[in-house]
Amino acid sequence: MELAAGKPGFLRNIVVRFLLFSLLVVGVRFAYVITIRGESCRLGDDFCFLSSSASPENHDIVTAAGGRIGSSSVTLNPTAAASPEFRKRVMFYITVFQDLIVDGFLSTKSKSLCVETPVGDDVYALREIGVDDSVGIHKKASKPLVINGLGHRHPFEDNTFDFIFSGDSALDKSEKAAEFASEIERTLKPEGYVVVHTASIDTYSFNSFIRLFNSCSFIRSRKIDGFGSENPQIHEIVMKKQTGVETTSFSNTNRCSVVPGYKQELLKKAEPLIESEPLKPWLTLKKNIQNVKYLPSMADINFKQRYVYIDVGARSYGSSIVSWFKKQYPKQNKTFDIYAIEADTHFHDQYRNKKGVTLLPYAAWVRNESLVFEINQTPGDENVVKGRGMGRIQPVKSGGGIVGSTDVIQGFDFADWLKNTVTEKDFVVMKMDVEGTEFDLIPKLIESGGICLIDEVFLECHYNRWQKCCPGVRSPKYEKSYGQCLDLFRSLRQQGVLVHQWW
Repeated sequence: MELAAGKPGFLRNIVVRFLLFSLLVVGVRFAYVITIRGESCRLGDDFCFLSSSASPENHDIVTAAGGRIGSSSVTLNPTAAASPEFRKRVMFYITVFQDLIVDGFLSTKSKSLCVETPVGDDVYALREIGVDDSVGIHKKASKPLVINGLGHRHPFEDNTFDFIFSGDSALDKSEKAAEFASEIERTLKPEGYVVVHTASIDTYSFNSFIRLFNSCSFIRSRKIDGFGSENPQIHEIVMKKQTGVETTSFSNTNRCSVVPGYKQELLKKAEPLIESEPLKPWLTLKKNIQNVKYLPSMADINFKQRYVYIDVGARSYGSSIVSWFKKQYPKQNKTFDIYAIEADTHFHDQYRNKKGVTLLPYAAWVRNESLVFEINQTPGDENVVKGRGMGRIQPVKSGGGIVGSTDVIQGFDFADWLKNTVTEKDFVVMKMDVEGTEFDLIPKLIESGGICLIDEVFLECHYNRWQKCCPGVRSPKYEKSYGQCLDLFRSLRQQGVLVHQWW
């Protein structure tokens, strides 16, 4: 009887031990997924025992960050949710956000926004790691994860979010980078964090990026591995919104500060200056133009507020604006505002109704005053266009040294105009061909600090060069020497300006 009575107890012990062992196996397996592999229960993982289905919309996942969501309440686009690409992107963002949690830039209690997210994979990743109060915006809503909104126009009140994320190089692709950054700052709470992923990793674009954000301080940047062949490496930038702070770094009254490192890097890549005076400058131009290292060929010019081309001494609309800048300059698909500065009234009609072009019918000068303007050259001069001269100018009171017919025109303070027209946030390209006046204008730009606002300069320096018509004869038109021109170019590069010799 004792054996019979003990038999049920023995079987009961066997069953209990089996159940305990099974639970131990389950616990070890779960610990491996969460702790060793460092990730949550993956979409489609055969160990996702919390749901009978492997589809993402049915998971109720416990994550390594300690969060828990009932994703069964979230209805995703079935095609997107079931795609391997969606799962891959979700896992990528989970890794990114978990790192940000560890580093203290994100928490499960953060009210979070993902900007320009078409299918909400980053929002889904946030919710999976426990950041439940998360939403995305895109021009086409994909509710409930993504609602209608634009990167440069958020449908939210000021100071709404603790954390804002812009992934997939959305800011790179935006045609309104300044508004994009401004909206992030507007809807981000003071002391909140913004994290941006960009494909631009050169120092020039990084500096431009930082300048877009007026009230955010830079925290860190790092390069991380992306996903897919299109995104092999990503630059992740973290910033924090400051309270009542708007950063500015340029003073309209001060000279340029020390040349920053990103400008020094560009100058090292630039083509060297031609030290020896060319005997045939018209041929040197053709050769030199092949060597020119354009700034957009060396760096990414994204993250600028706007793009500006200033043609000082523009002459006809079809000359340097159409034949060179519009056709040859590498604009990286950016739309430029064009300013044509030309005092000769002979060319003014050509600029009427030209979209995107603003004509300044005056002479660029060092102050606002009347000037004597040359309109004719000696017969046979190669630069004469229908009887029009190349436009040397002098103050009215001096008036000497100009041969031929003259007009009295209005000169304007070019350096002052420049500082009131563009900012450090703009990308500014300038071509200057002013028949010797560069020896007045460039020093004024350097002294005033206006030169700091120009990113790239194409300068034709006028000196008593050898004549094409008469070998061994120098031009009597200009007093400066080639050596003085070289000094002018060197002074610009010393200021950090990427200047090219133009002929």
